[in-house]
Amino acid sequence: MMLPTHAVIGLAIAAPLVGYYPDLAPVALAGALAGSLVPDLDLYAGHRRTLHWPTGYALVTLPSVTLVVAVPTTVSVGVASAVVGAAVHCQLDRFGGGLELRPWEGTSDRAVYDHVRGRWRRPMRWVRYDGSPEDLALLVSIGVPLLVVLEGPFRAVVAAALVVGAVYAGLRQRLATIAPDVFGYVPDRLEGYVPKRYRTE
Repeated sequence: MMLPTHAVIGLAIAAPLVGYYPDLAPVALAGALAGSLVPDLDLYAGHRRTLHWPTGYALVTLPSVTLVVAVPTTVSVGVASAVVGAAVHCQLDRFGGGLELRPWEGTSDRAVYDHVRGRWRRPMRWVRYDGSPEDLALLVSIGVPLLVVLEGPFRAVVAAALVVGAVYAGLRQRLATIAPDVFGYVPDRLEGYVPKRYRTE
C-alpha cells in the first residue's frame, strides 16, 4: 500500500479517541501516525525487512495497550498508539503486492519479512500493488471521513495524503518505467543504497 494510505489508516485507528477522550486524542493521533510511517523509513535500507517486524510489533501491542488501560498517561498512550500503528502497517503490507518494481506482474513472493519466523511472508494481493485503483479507493474511503472528524494539523495531513496518493496512483506505472533510468545516475558511492529492483529491472 501507498504511504499515504498507511498514514490515514494510522490516524483512523486513533480517531475514535477524539470523541471519547479528547484530552488524549492529539497524542494518540500523533503516535499512531508516526507508528504507521516509521516502518517505511527502511525504503532504501532493506525495505520491508529492516524496520518491518510484523510479529514483533504484534507481540508488543497487547502489553502496551494494557499499560494504557492501567496508566493512561500521554506517554503510555503515545507509545501504544505508535506500536499499534506500526503493527497494522506491517500486517497491511502482507495484504498488498510483492516487493518488486512492478508488483502488478505478480512475480515476487516477498511481502514482508518475519524476523521471528526467519522467513518472508508471501503477498496476499488483496490490494494488488501500491498505487493501484483499490489502494486509492481505500485511501479515499478512509481519508474523506477523517476530514470531517479531525481538525487542525491532522486534517491537513489527511488532505495532503489524499492529494499525494491521488497523484502517485495516477503516475505509479510510469514511475516504474523511469525508475531504473533515474537511479542509473546515482553516484557509485551511493549505489549500495539503491534497492536491487531499481537497478536490475
